Formats: sequence, C-alpha cells, structure tokens
Amino acid sequence: MSKLLSTNYTSGAFNFGALILRLAMGGLLLPHGYDKLIHFAQYKTQFINFMGIGVTLSLALTVFAEFFCSLFVVLGLASRLAAIPPAIAMFVALWKGHNLDIFGKGEHAALFMFGFLVIVIIGPGKASVDGAMGK
Repeated sequence: MSKLLSTNYTSGAFNFGALILRLAMGGLLLPHGYDKLIHFAQYKTQFINFMGIGVTLSLALTVFAEFFCSLFVVLGLASRLAAIPPAIAMFVALWKGHNLDIFGKGEHAALFMFGFLVIVIIGPGKASVDGAMGK
C-alpha cells in the first residue's frame, strides 16, 4: 500500500508508463486518421477550410497528423517531433470544431491534445525505436 502512495518511481516504471501512453494515444487516434485517409473524397465535402488554406490541404494535414504521425508515435520513432502535429490538429479540432467546449463535445479532442503534449515533453521512453537507437 505504501508503494501506491509513494511519489518515488523507477526508470522502468517511467519507461513502461511512456510506452502505455504512446500506444494509447497513437493507437486510439490512428483509426480516425485511417478513416479520413480511405474516405478522403467524402470528407472533403464536409471538412473545414482552416485559415483559408483550402479544404483539401486542411484534410491532408489532418490525415498526416492523425494517421502517419500517430503511427510514428506508436512505433516510438521520432516521437517528440511526431507528437506535435496531432497535438496541433486536436487543438484546431477543439477550437474550430467544438468551440473550446473542453467539458462537452470537445472532451476527446482535449484528451488527445494533452496526451500528445505529454509525449512531446517526456519523450518515448526506452521501449521505442528511438530508445533502441540510443536517442
């Protein structure tokens, strides 16, 4: 019981926690990006034109963030760098799509955004491609 209440942690526990976070954040966002990738033409008709860059480019950047960057995060390959686009995409979804309704309809976007921000801060841990390469 005292271990559960302790603020001490081992490097193994930290690395295992980073692995779980990476697999959860990347693995849960990956299907959203894959759906947008395989139904690209259908999503183009209803997607937002963020900052006037065009619907196609907005959707392409979202697919890149949600699918490809999530895949890199799951693998632990350039995780800190790969976690930035999904965090930004989720902020845009929270801001534009859900009107910053963090405790309502934008809750999932907020959770993803903060989860990816944590990955940017703490890194991938040793159980990753980056960790195996010694980075």
